[in-house]
Amino acid sequence: MAIFQGNRRPPNSRGRGFRQRVVEEPYRVNERIVAPQVRVVGDNIKVDVYPTSVAIKMAQEQGLDLVEISPNAVPPVCKVIDYSKFKYEQKKKQKEIKANAQKTVVKEIRFGPNTDDHDFNFKLKHAVNFLQEGAKVKAYVHFVGRSIVYKERGEILLLKFAQSLEDHGKVELMPKLEGKRMYMMLAPKAKK
Repeated sequence: MAIFQGNRRPPNSRGRGFRQRVVEEPYRVNERIVAPQVRVVGDNIKVDVYPTSVAIKMAQEQGLDLVEISPNAVPPVCKVIDYSKFKYEQKKKQKEIKANAQKTVVKEIRFGPNTDDHDFNFKLKHAVNFLQEGAKVKAYVHFVGRSIVYKERGEILLLKFAQSLEDHGKVELMPKLEGKRMYMMLAPKAKK
């Protein structure tokens, strides 16, 4: 046996406060099912209500698992299937749903309260491109220092911006002052 000096711990020991991470299973399987009776469904099975122990034996005779798929039903619904294959299918479905979910992109366009016409038109052209690509546009006027006294200029600028973009997008949120920024949200118009 090795002797350790000072504060050193043996390499295989776990320090105080070590917690092993336990992965929680989303479904109850076989002996973990607590209901006294369950409705059993599955291939080669007569759909009916059975005592849980009988249902587990039926699943084991086929070399499969009894999985509780609807615990809130009365009695709970269990399916006789291969649990590992079932988990794989569920993960695959979740990935598919995530991939098909549309991601919203928000592009920001910044103005100053004294933005001139050339800059305004330049930023307007970018906003048109963003809206045509399907992205939302967050246009804002940033007030620096004492320029906060020109709040009306910022609001007029944003409303002019929204009016110039009415063919390409619709206003989701009217100009709103938050701190030193006045912002407005525009969403692309639905394609016909």
